[in-house]
Amino acid sequence: MNPTVVLPLLAAVLSFIFAAMVGDQWMRRRQPYQLVWTIGLLFYGVASGVDCLASAGGWNEGLYRTWYLAGAFGGAAYLGLGTIFLLNRTRFGYFVSFLLAGSGLIALAFAAARAEEGIAIPAWGVAAVVGGCLVTALVIAIATRANRGLVAPITTGVLAIASAAAVVMTITAPLAAPGFAINATTSAPVGDAFPAYLRMLVLPFNITGGLALVFGAIYSAYIFMPKRRVLRLTNQIPVISQLGRGLAVTVNFVASVPAAVAALRAGTLNSRVPATILIAAGGLIQSVTSGLTRFGITWGYYLGELLGVLLIFVGFLVSIEVFSDIRLPFTHVVLVRRKEPEPPGAAPA
Repeated sequence: MNPTVVLPLLAAVLSFIFAAMVGDQWMRRRQPYQLVWTIGLLFYGVASGVDCLASAGGWNEGLYRTWYLAGAFGGAAYLGLGTIFLLNRTRFGYFVSFLLAGSGLIALAFAAARAEEGIAIPAWGVAAVVGGCLVTALVIAIATRANRGLVAPITTGVLAIASAAAVVMTITAPLAAPGFAINATTSAPVGDAFPAYLRMLVLPFNITGGLALVFGAIYSAYIFMPKRRVLRLTNQIPVISQLGRGLAVTVNFVASVPAAVAALRAGTLNSRVPATILIAAGGLIQSVTSGLTRFGITWGYYLGELLGVLLIFVGFLVSIEVFSDIRLPFTHVVLVRRKEPEPPGAAPA
């Protein structure tokens, strides 16, 4: 069997099953992050399904535009937004602000590199993307300091506007012949057929969304793992204090890993720690393998597409193991009923 057909097919099927399960959770609990993750997983499934169809029957302009819209603009951005909703009451907004500012500067560097190649991106487009990223980063940083509950709604509003622009631009953008671009060796799709201004716009979507998912999961693991705090910072100077706290979390996370491993061996580790580590690993694999296609490295694209969603799905299952039944989505049919934990000192049945 052709792996360029089978791997994205499996990724698409798993994504849609996963989306149904998370959507079912949202129907029961009405948590915003569950709804946003459902949307992100649907985008992921559509992009993987397009990969499968195109690998089996050949690419065309319609499939190519759908793939770019769902895969490049949709999946990572909305999965990352779901994580921002989940961590909306924490200082994670500072990290989101840093990601947006960084992605804006990367977009500026991309535009400068294209200009050196003789491919001019309209100045207003560069200003809109870079300025939008920097202004939004500043607003989110202020919101995190003043009222953290505003971070996710602000990010949602900005992403909704940017997504609407992305839809219009992706549908109407002129494509270089033959209307799509794939790697000659691996047949993996690449975005080179789209104009440079659209490939610049996609950078904040992928960078901010993908890294918010990965590092949000790592931060969640840190919250639930046994901690060894070897670095404490109390500086209150704006910007410096945020950078210092980020450094402290990183150092303390690494220092806490041995205790977490010991707790895992003893069976006392909170199940959300390995769950979120799996989610982080899945997000990282998918981000790296898809990101490498921009540099012509496409051999791991289809495998990363499947492994990424598989690890995130396993992490999801581990995370619900201790507190939820598994049901047939949108029904009352229970597939697996979790056992209630026995009270301490209870006699075996």
